[in-house]
Amino acid sequence: MKTDRFVITVIGVDTVGIVAGVTSVMSDYGVNIIDIRQTLMEDIFTMLMIGEVKSENFVLKDFQEKMAEVGGEFKVEIRVQHEDVFRYMHRI
Repeated sequence: MKTDRFVITVIGVDTVGIVAGVTSVMSDYGVNIIDIRQTLMEDIFTMLMIGEVKSENFVLKDFQEKMAEVGGEFKVEIRVQHEDVFRYMHRI
């Protein structure tokens, strides 16, 4: 079975339920949290996660759209990038 990893970033003004909203979508899509970092700087919320999915039926675009929808609900920006794309974009 194919395994894919993703970098998920969340940033915006802190409000109740952001983590629950994001992780609920991850659970619905079968995405496991491999690593997670979260910081609150005054009222600015930031979270960085590495997620992994082991499913041949997983559609990244659908997952990205659902995460963007949740981001809209909480007024935060959520980005989901395949780990390979993220690493390529941030290499020196």
